[in-house]
Parts: sequence; C-alpha cells; structure tokens
Amino acid sequence: MTSKNTICLWFDGTAVDAANFYAETFPDSAVGAIHRAPGDYPAGKQGDVLTVEFTVAGIPCLGLNGGPQFKHSEAFSFQIATGDQAETDRLWNAIVKNGGQESECGWCKDRWGLSWQITPRALIAAVTDPDRAVAKRAFEAMMTMRKIDIAAIEAARQG
Repeated sequence: MTSKNTICLWFDGTAVDAANFYAETFPDSAVGAIHRAPGDYPAGKQGDVLTVEFTVAGIPCLGLNGGPQFKHSEAFSFQIATGDQAETDRLWNAIVKNGGQESECGWCKDRWGLSWQITPRALIAAVTDPDRAVAKRAFEAMMTMRKIDIAAIEAARQG
C-alpha cells in the first residue's frame, strides 16, 4: 500500500471474503496483496491470512483478521453516491441479497456488519436545495424509505 492514509477494517477471519465481494460489487475496487501472519497471534496461527489490502470505490483499505472481539457499527459507514436508480438498485441489492440487511434512509449493512449508505446524487441535491421547503419535502420523503426511490424524491421535490 502506498497511500499515506488507509482505512483499517477489523474482521473475524473473513477479510479476504469481504475484500473479494467489495471488488466484485463496487466500481474502482480491487483486491491487492494478502499478507499471512509470520507467527501465532491471539486470533490465529502462523500462516493464517492476517491482512488483505483492497480498494473500495477508490478508497484504500486494509482488512485485518483480528478476531471476534470488535464488531462494526453504524458509527462508520461507506457512502456511495449513485447516478441513477439502476445503480442504486444494483448496489443495494448486492449488499442486502448477499447476507446483508436493510435499514432506513438509504442505509444497509453487509453480511460482515459494515454499514453502507447507497445515496443517489439526486437525493443529495434535493435535501440540500436552497429552497428550504423543497429540501424539507425531499427529506420527509426520504425518512419513509429504506432503499432510496429517486422518482419519489423528485416527486416530493416538485411538491
């Protein structure tokens, strides 16, 4: 890894599986080097995969197979800006249908417990509209959704 700042994500022995899924699912993503433990450690043995370098949507990450003691939470999430409903649906469905779960307002969680915000650019534009009444209508529509429905957001924006 050559990036000065890399996101380190803790996994319980499944870092390679997660990295492969992200690389297959998100554009500008790839799996890089896989590093094996040079000796035994609390969660594994010498030769086990200790870390995997990967990129998610252009962001350098390191998956650490650190063991079961720490879990992912909603305090950290990847926010993926989508261009249209087809891309929103594809990414949302890939995460949810691969053992993940839906949440509110465009959030979902993958099977490893990482949170994702699949956020259409149209939603961002709507809720930040300088006309506060427009932004409020779009925001209120979003609050009723799980996966974001761009047509419903645009309808709310129009009033």
